[in-house]
Amino acid sequence: MTETETGFAVRALRRLRYFHGQLLGARDLQREQAYLREKIALPVRYLLGYGVVCGLLVEGVGDHHDSAADTTDESAAKTDESAADTTDGKDRRRRARVRITPGLGVDDRGEHIVVRRDCDVDLWEALPPDERTREGREVTTVWVGVAYDEEAVEPTRTVFTSGCSDSSDCEFGWTDERHRVVVTSKQPEPDQRCERCPGADDDRDCEHPVLWLARIDEIDWFRPVRGHRIDMTIRRPFGRRVPTVITGINWIHGHTYTIEEASALLGTHKESGGLRVAFSDDVRTDSLRRGVVDIQVIEGGAGRNADSWFMGGAFQDLPETEYTRGFRYRQTTREVLQDDDRVMITVRAGFLLDRCCRPVDGTHVGGRVPLIDGEGYTPDSCPVPPGGVGPWTSGTGAGGDTFESWFFVREER
Repeated sequence: MTETETGFAVRALRRLRYFHGQLLGARDLQREQAYLREKIALPVRYLLGYGVVCGLLVEGVGDHHDSAADTTDESAAKTDESAADTTDGKDRRRRARVRITPGLGVDDRGEHIVVRRDCDVDLWEALPPDERTREGREVTTVWVGVAYDEEAVEPTRTVFTSGCSDSSDCEFGWTDERHRVVVTSKQPEPDQRCERCPGADDDRDCEHPVLWLARIDEIDWFRPVRGHRIDMTIRRPFGRRVPTVITGINWIHGHTYTIEEASALLGTHKESGGLRVAFSDDVRTDSLRRGVVDIQVIEGGAGRNADSWFMGGAFQDLPETEYTRGFRYRQTTREVLQDDDRVMITVRAGFLLDRCCRPVDGTHVGGRVPLIDGEGYTPDSCPVPPGGVGPWTSGTGAGGDTFESWFFVREER
């Protein structure tokens, strides 16, 4: 079977062979450069992967990132808007701008995307004219990304002309490798490749030259973009694939509930109750089997304690589809919790398989996976993960492991 038949998506590796008296032309040296670039890109593409390495955060220009400043910022934005209007209302200035911070990314071809300094982006100007309106209205959601780009620079006068064709007096002597900002109102296709291997079916059909950094929602084009409108969870971390992680639970880790609250949470008396877990991507429904989730109660109270027992439970209302984005696990026995008990919850993420048949990355780092509804839970420290993009999820990038959590029980507050 030939290279063409297998679809091996790598150019031929042909190295220049030097010898004494050899005449080298520009084409020879260009091919030498191409060879070295391909040798560097190959292990990056297929061994390490691609994505955001560091930085490349998207911020609202003029946004102070103050959690208490939303109301103040909104009032200031209204003031700005009023100041921008003329008496006839025809000179309103569009103020929707964002800033991309310095950083490094690698695209799916192995090209390095370097943003060397803060890059301010006028969203309206960067958005293609044919994407600015939809059904007669201005769009209010856009995606922002960066892509590799290059430009020939530094014109240089040639010394010799080619004997085979005309040559201009000047040629560009260098290639400037740079980045290009991309803004679109069309939702980008998700990257769902499981492997990056030359010749694989998903390698030929999925190309993602743009590193998408953020989605901006509910844009008012005449006001500054506020931080809470910028969703950076769509960015792809550097790696061969995006691991599936746990993004939300319906109990507060380490919290103390009353016996009544805990019973409602576990579904002791109500069929609609139960512990809920949400995933960032599809998980195979058939991997949600008995034994994957355990609820263990460690008895507290005065005197000798620390006896423990396992609470019976079962998955509820699992879909008949092949994949699911979450589950509900409800207590199926009638055991009653007592004062000072601790309820231990274990999800064996290494047995939960995602769309790529890889284990869910389930390490509960710092106990910081947030509530599913996103309200009522803010960690006392480290509210944002080390990468600068929140909220927290499970996972360390290694995959598998066990998700552990617990809460305590009191008779009353």
